[in-house]
Amino acid sequence: MAVHDQTITNKYALYHGDCIEVMQGLPDGCVHLSIYSPPFGGLYHYSSSDRDLSNCDSYETFFEQYAFCVRELHRLTMPGRVTAVHTMDVPRSNSGTDSYIDFPGDVIRLHEREGWLYTGRRMIWKEPLAVRLRTMQKNLAHQSLVEDSIDCGVAAGDQLLTFRKRGENPVPVRHPVGMLDYAGERTPPADVIRYRGWTGKQTENRFSHWIWRQYADCMWDDIRMGHVLPFREARDGDDEKHVHPLQLDVIDRCVQLFSNPGETVFTPFMGVGSEVYSPVLLGRRGIGAELKASYYRQACKNVALAASGTTIGAETDDLFLDTGMEVDL
Repeated sequence: MAVHDQTITNKYALYHGDCIEVMQGLPDGCVHLSIYSPPFGGLYHYSSSDRDLSNCDSYETFFEQYAFCVRELHRLTMPGRVTAVHTMDVPRSNSGTDSYIDFPGDVIRLHEREGWLYTGRRMIWKEPLAVRLRTMQKNLAHQSLVEDSIDCGVAAGDQLLTFRKRGENPVPVRHPVGMLDYAGERTPPADVIRYRGWTGKQTENRFSHWIWRQYADCMWDDIRMGHVLPFREARDGDDEKHVHPLQLDVIDRCVQLFSNPGETVFTPFMGVGSEVYSPVLLGRRGIGAELKASYYRQACKNVALAASGTTIGAETDDLFLDTGMEVDL
Protein backbone atom coordinates (compact mmCIF):
# COMPACT_ATOMS: atom_id res chain seq x y z
CA MET A 1 0.00 0.00 0.00
CA ALA A 2 1.52 3.34 -1.09
CA VAL A 3 0.79 5.89 1.64
CA HIS A 4 2.66 8.94 2.92
CA ASP A 5 1.69 8.41 6.57
CA GLN A 6 -0.66 6.29 8.64
CA THR A 7 -2.08 6.06 12.15
CA ILE A 8 -3.39 2.65 13.20
CA THR A 9 -4.97 1.71 16.54
CA ASN A 10 -7.38 -1.00 17.65
CA LYS A 11 -10.28 1.44 17.06
CA TYR A 12 -9.35 3.15 13.80
CA ALA A 13 -6.92 3.30 10.89
CA LEU A 14 -6.17 6.59 9.11
CA TYR A 15 -4.15 6.78 5.91
CA HIS A 16 -2.58 9.80 4.21
CA GLY A 17 -2.57 8.79 0.58
CA ASP A 18 -4.56 8.12 -2.57
CA CYS A 19 -7.81 6.37 -1.61
CA ILE A 20 -7.57 3.94 -4.56
CA GLU A 21 -4.17 2.69 -3.42
CA VAL A 22 -5.43 2.45 0.17
CA MET A 23 -8.49 0.44 -0.90
CA GLN A 24 -6.41 -1.87 -3.08
CA GLY A 25 -4.53 -2.87 0.07
CA LEU A 26 -7.70 -3.93 1.92
CA PRO A 27 -9.32 -7.40 1.65
CA ASP A 28 -12.62 -8.23 -0.05
CA GLY A 29 -15.77 -7.84 2.03
CA CYS A 30 -14.08 -6.17 5.00
CA VAL A 31 -16.32 -3.07 5.12
CA HIS A 32 -19.79 -3.08 6.68
CA LEU A 33 -20.71 0.51 5.76
CA SER A 34 -19.13 3.35 3.81
CA ILE A 35 -20.17 6.99 3.89
CA TYR A 36 -18.53 9.96 2.21
CA SER A 37 -18.81 13.13 0.16
CA PRO A 38 -17.03 12.86 -3.20
CA PRO A 39 -15.75 16.06 -4.84
CA PHE A 40 -18.86 17.52 -6.42
CA GLY A 41 -17.93 17.17 -10.08
CA GLY A 42 -15.44 20.03 -10.03
CA LEU A 43 -17.52 22.46 -7.95
CA TYR A 44 -14.67 22.87 -5.43
CA HIS A 45 -10.93 22.32 -5.72
CA TYR A 46 -9.30 20.92 -2.60
CA SER A 47 -5.63 20.67 -3.51
CA SER A 48 -3.14 21.04 -6.34
CA SER A 49 -2.42 17.30 -6.53
CA ASP A 50 -2.97 15.70 -9.93
CA ARG A 51 -4.39 12.72 -8.02
CA ASP A 52 -7.18 14.86 -6.58
CA LEU A 53 -10.56 14.10 -8.20
CA SER A 54 -11.53 17.74 -7.85
CA ASN A 55 -8.82 18.62 -10.39
CA CYS A 56 -10.20 16.59 -13.29
CA ASP A 57 -10.20 18.65 -16.49
CA SER A 58 -13.82 17.82 -17.34
CA TYR A 59 -17.03 16.50 -15.83
CA GLU A 60 -16.74 13.37 -17.97
CA THR A 61 -13.18 12.72 -16.79
CA PHE A 62 -14.31 13.11 -13.20
CA PHE A 63 -16.76 10.23 -13.61
CA GLU A 64 -14.21 8.08 -15.43
CA GLN A 65 -11.88 8.44 -12.44
CA TYR A 66 -14.61 8.27 -9.77
CA ALA A 67 -15.69 4.91 -11.22
CA PHE A 68 -12.48 3.33 -9.89
CA CYS A 69 -13.52 4.39 -6.36
CA VAL A 70 -17.07 3.07 -6.72
CA ARG A 71 -15.74 -0.22 -8.08
CA GLU A 72 -13.27 -0.68 -5.22
CA LEU A 73 -15.93 0.14 -2.64
CA HIS A 74 -18.13 -2.54 -4.16
CA ARG A 75 -15.34 -5.09 -3.76
CA LEU A 76 -14.67 -4.08 -0.16
CA THR A 77 -18.30 -4.08 0.97
CA MET A 78 -19.90 -7.10 2.61
CA PRO A 79 -22.82 -8.54 0.57
CA GLY A 80 -26.14 -6.92 1.35
CA ARG A 81 -24.58 -3.86 2.98
CA VAL A 82 -24.77 -0.14 2.24
CA THR A 83 -22.72 2.71 0.87
CA ALA A 84 -24.05 6.26 1.49
CA VAL A 85 -22.98 9.11 -0.79
CA HIS A 86 -23.51 12.78 0.08
CA THR A 87 -24.19 14.84 -3.08
CA MET A 88 -25.92 17.95 -4.40
CA ASP A 89 -26.99 19.50 -7.69
CA VAL A 90 -24.02 21.35 -9.17
CA PRO A 91 -24.61 24.90 -10.50
CA ARG A 92 -23.17 25.53 -13.94
CA SER A 93 -22.18 29.07 -12.94
CA ASN A 94 -22.75 31.75 -10.32
CA SER A 95 -24.70 33.99 -12.71
CA GLY A 96 -28.16 35.37 -12.12
CA THR A 97 -29.69 32.72 -14.38
CA ASP A 98 -28.13 29.55 -13.03
CA SER A 99 -28.95 26.14 -14.39
CA TYR A 100 -27.86 22.95 -12.67
CA ILE A 101 -26.15 19.67 -13.49
CA ASP A 102 -27.96 16.63 -12.10
CA PHE A 103 -24.87 15.38 -10.28
CA PRO A 104 -26.85 13.06 -7.94
CA GLY A 105 -28.53 11.45 -10.96
CA ASP A 106 -25.17 10.80 -12.60
CA VAL A 107 -23.86 9.31 -9.33
CA ILE A 108 -26.87 6.98 -9.23
CA ARG A 109 -26.34 5.83 -12.81
CA LEU A 110 -22.64 5.19 -12.18
CA HIS A 111 -23.36 3.04 -9.13
CA GLU A 112 -25.96 1.02 -11.00
CA ARG A 113 -23.45 0.37 -13.80
CA GLU A 114 -20.98 -0.87 -11.19
CA GLY A 115 -23.45 -3.37 -9.74
CA TRP A 116 -24.99 -1.45 -6.81
CA LEU A 117 -28.73 -1.39 -6.10
CA TYR A 118 -30.04 2.16 -5.67
CA THR A 119 -32.19 2.22 -2.50
CA GLY A 120 -33.29 5.85 -2.25
CA ARG A 121 -32.33 9.37 -1.31
CA ARG A 122 -32.87 11.74 1.59
CA MET A 123 -33.04 15.44 0.85
CA ILE A 124 -31.19 17.58 3.42
CA TRP A 125 -32.94 20.92 3.72
CA LYS A 126 -30.97 24.17 3.58
CA GLU A 127 -32.12 27.61 4.68
CA PRO A 128 -32.08 29.82 1.52
CA LEU A 129 -30.55 32.88 3.15
CA ALA A 130 -27.77 30.77 4.67
CA VAL A 131 -27.01 29.38 1.21
CA ARG A 132 -26.97 32.90 -0.21
CA LEU A 133 -24.52 34.07 2.47
CA ARG A 134 -22.28 31.03 2.04
CA THR A 135 -22.11 30.96 -1.74
CA MET A 136 -23.08 34.51 -2.81
CA GLN A 137 -25.31 32.77 -5.37
CA LYS A 138 -26.78 35.74 -7.28
CA ASN A 139 -30.09 34.12 -8.08
CA LEU A 140 -30.83 33.74 -4.34
CA ALA A 141 -30.61 37.49 -3.76
CA HIS A 142 -33.90 39.24 -3.06
CA GLN A 143 -32.81 41.75 -5.69
CA SER A 144 -33.41 39.09 -8.34
CA LEU A 145 -37.04 38.91 -7.28
CA VAL A 146 -37.35 42.68 -7.42
CA GLU A 147 -35.81 43.06 -10.87
CA ASP A 148 -36.97 39.90 -12.67
CA SER A 149 -38.26 36.91 -10.71
CA ILE A 150 -37.61 34.65 -13.71
CA ASP A 151 -33.99 34.83 -12.54
CA CYS A 152 -34.83 33.61 -9.02
CA GLY A 153 -33.05 30.41 -8.05
CA VAL A 154 -33.41 27.60 -5.57
CA ALA A 155 -31.39 26.78 -2.48
CA ALA A 156 -30.63 23.26 -3.65
CA GLY A 157 -30.65 20.82 -0.76
CA ASP A 158 -27.96 18.25 -0.22
CA GLN A 159 -28.90 14.70 -1.11
CA LEU A 160 -27.86 11.55 0.70
CA LEU A 161 -27.97 8.64 -1.75
CA THR A 162 -27.93 5.05 -0.50
CA PHE A 163 -26.92 1.95 -2.43
CA ARG A 164 -26.87 -1.69 -1.42
CA LYS A 165 -24.52 -4.40 -2.60
CA ARG A 166 -26.39 -7.36 -4.06
CA GLY A 167 -26.58 -10.51 -1.97
CA GLU A 168 -27.97 -11.55 1.39
CA ASN A 169 -26.70 -9.64 4.40
CA PRO A 170 -24.98 -12.30 6.55
CA VAL A 171 -25.07 -10.20 9.74
CA PRO A 172 -28.38 -8.39 10.35
CA VAL A 173 -28.16 -4.87 11.78
CA ARG A 174 -30.35 -5.29 14.83
CA HIS A 175 -31.89 -2.85 17.29
CA PRO A 176 -33.41 -5.16 19.92
CA VAL A 177 -34.73 -2.26 22.02
CA GLY A 178 -35.11 0.13 19.10
CA MET A 179 -33.27 3.38 18.53
CA LEU A 180 -31.81 4.94 21.68
CA ASP A 181 -30.61 8.37 20.53
CA TYR A 182 -31.74 10.96 18.01
CA ALA A 183 -29.34 12.93 15.82
CA GLY A 184 -30.91 16.23 14.83
CA GLU A 185 -32.29 19.53 16.00
CA ARG A 186 -35.81 18.29 16.72
CA THR A 187 -36.65 17.26 20.31
CA PRO A 188 -38.58 14.02 20.86
CA PRO A 189 -42.05 14.67 22.34
CA ALA A 190 -42.21 14.46 26.11
CA ASP A 191 -44.82 11.69 26.07
CA VAL A 192 -42.57 9.27 24.14
CA ILE A 193 -39.29 9.74 26.01
CA ARG A 194 -40.29 7.28 28.74
CA TYR A 195 -40.25 4.51 26.11
CA ARG A 196 -36.51 4.91 25.44
CA GLY A 197 -34.90 1.47 25.74
CA TRP A 198 -38.30 -0.25 25.85
CA THR A 199 -37.80 -4.00 26.45
CA GLY A 200 -41.37 -5.08 25.80
CA LYS A 201 -43.09 -5.55 22.44
CA GLN A 202 -41.36 -3.22 20.02
CA THR A 203 -44.67 -2.29 18.43
CA GLU A 204 -45.22 -0.38 21.69
CA ASN A 205 -41.85 1.42 21.59
CA ARG A 206 -43.13 4.93 20.85
CA PHE A 207 -39.70 6.55 21.33
CA SER A 208 -37.98 4.40 18.71
CA HIS A 209 -41.02 4.66 16.41
CA TRP A 210 -40.76 8.44 16.57
CA ILE A 211 -37.06 8.36 15.63
CA TRP A 212 -37.72 5.87 12.84
CA ARG A 213 -40.35 8.15 11.28
CA GLN A 214 -37.83 11.01 11.17
CA TYR A 215 -35.09 8.84 9.67
CA ALA A 216 -37.39 7.17 7.12
CA ASP A 217 -38.65 10.55 5.90
CA CYS A 218 -37.37 11.58 2.46
CA MET A 219 -36.84 15.13 3.79
CA TRP A 220 -34.31 15.55 6.60
CA ASP A 221 -35.27 19.08 7.59
CA ASP A 222 -33.65 19.36 11.03
CA ILE A 223 -30.01 18.54 10.28
CA ARG A 224 -27.88 21.04 12.22
CA MET A 225 -25.94 22.67 9.39
CA GLY A 226 -23.22 24.09 11.62
CA HIS A 227 -22.80 20.91 13.67
CA VAL A 228 -19.48 19.89 12.15
CA LEU A 229 -15.98 18.99 13.31
CA PRO A 230 -13.27 21.65 13.66
CA PHE A 231 -11.84 22.34 10.20
CA ARG A 232 -10.51 25.89 10.01
CA GLU A 233 -7.02 24.97 11.22
CA ALA A 234 -6.80 22.39 8.42
CA ARG A 235 -7.31 24.93 5.66
CA ASP A 236 -4.43 25.94 3.45
CA GLY A 237 -4.15 29.46 2.09
CA ASP A 238 -5.49 28.49 -1.32
CA ASP A 239 -8.46 26.46 -0.04
CA GLU A 240 -11.97 27.14 -1.23
CA LYS A 241 -13.65 29.65 1.07
CA HIS A 242 -16.90 27.78 1.59
CA VAL A 243 -15.73 24.19 2.03
CA HIS A 244 -16.69 22.59 5.33
CA PRO A 245 -17.22 19.01 6.58
CA LEU A 246 -20.32 16.84 6.38
CA GLN A 247 -22.69 17.43 9.28
CA LEU A 248 -22.32 14.99 12.17
CA ASP A 249 -26.10 14.44 12.34
CA VAL A 250 -26.08 12.95 8.82
CA ILE A 251 -23.20 10.61 9.64
CA ASP A 252 -24.66 9.57 13.01
CA ARG A 253 -27.95 8.62 11.38
CA CYS A 254 -26.23 6.45 8.78
CA VAL A 255 -24.06 4.73 11.37
CA GLN A 256 -27.09 4.00 13.56
CA LEU A 257 -29.21 2.75 10.67
CA PHE A 258 -26.72 0.69 8.68
CA SER A 259 -24.12 -0.80 11.04
CA ASN A 260 -23.77 -2.74 14.28
CA PRO A 261 -21.43 -1.80 17.13
CA GLY A 262 -17.96 -3.21 16.50
CA GLU A 263 -18.32 -3.20 12.70
CA THR A 264 -16.10 -1.36 10.23
CA VAL A 265 -17.10 1.94 8.63
CA PHE A 266 -14.95 3.25 5.78
CA THR A 267 -14.61 6.60 4.03
CA PRO A 268 -12.42 7.15 0.95
CA PHE A 269 -12.53 10.97 1.17
CA MET A 270 -11.86 11.48 4.88
CA GLY A 271 -11.29 15.23 5.01
CA VAL A 272 -10.87 16.25 8.65
CA GLY A 273 -12.19 12.88 9.84
CA SER A 274 -15.92 13.34 10.34
CA GLU A 275 -16.88 9.97 8.82
CA VAL A 276 -14.38 8.21 11.09
CA TYR A 277 -14.95 10.32 14.21
CA SER A 278 -18.67 9.56 14.36
CA PRO A 279 -18.41 5.75 13.93
CA VAL A 280 -15.60 5.52 16.50
CA LEU A 281 -17.58 7.57 19.01
CA LEU A 282 -20.57 5.27 18.38
CA GLY A 283 -18.55 2.12 19.05
CA ARG A 284 -17.58 1.11 15.52
CA ARG A 285 -14.14 0.75 13.94
CA GLY A 286 -13.35 3.49 11.45
CA ILE A 287 -11.03 3.50 8.44
CA GLY A 288 -10.33 6.60 6.37
CA ALA A 289 -8.11 7.73 3.52
CA GLU A 290 -7.19 11.35 2.80
CA LEU A 291 -4.95 12.76 0.08
CA LYS A 292 -4.40 16.24 1.54
CA ALA A 293 -1.79 16.48 4.32
CA SER A 294 -3.40 19.31 6.32
CA TYR A 295 -6.77 17.52 6.38
CA TYR A 296 -5.10 14.26 7.42
CA ARG A 297 -3.33 15.93 10.33
CA GLN A 298 -6.57 17.48 11.58
CA ALA A 299 -8.36 14.13 11.18
CA CYS A 300 -5.76 12.48 13.40
CA LYS A 301 -6.50 15.02 16.15
CA ASN A 302 -10.26 14.71 15.83
CA VAL A 303 -10.43 10.92 15.68
CA ALA A 304 -8.01 10.47 18.59
CA LEU A 305 -10.43 12.40 20.77
CA ALA A 306 -13.32 10.20 19.64
CA ALA A 307 -11.30 7.09 20.53
CA SER A 308 -10.81 8.47 24.03
CA GLY A 309 -14.55 9.04 24.37
CA THR A 310 -14.21 12.80 24.19
CA THR A 311 -16.98 14.65 22.38
CA ILE A 312 -15.61 17.59 20.43
CA GLY A 313 -17.47 20.85 20.59
CA ALA A 314 -18.84 21.19 17.08
CA GLU A 315 -17.48 24.08 15.05
CA THR A 316 -20.54 26.12 14.16
CA ASP A 317 -20.12 27.94 10.88
CA ASP A 318 -20.49 31.69 11.50
CA LEU A 319 -22.45 32.08 8.28
CA PHE A 320 -25.34 30.22 9.85
CA LEU A 321 -25.58 32.70 12.72
CA ASP A 322 -27.47 35.96 12.87
CA THR A 323 -24.54 38.36 12.92
CA GLY A 324 -26.60 41.51 12.47
CA MET A 325 -24.38 42.53 9.56
CA GLU A 326 -25.81 44.29 6.52
CA VAL A 327 -25.42 42.43 3.24
CA ASP A 328 -26.86 42.81 -0.23
CA LEU A 329 -29.59 40.22 -0.08
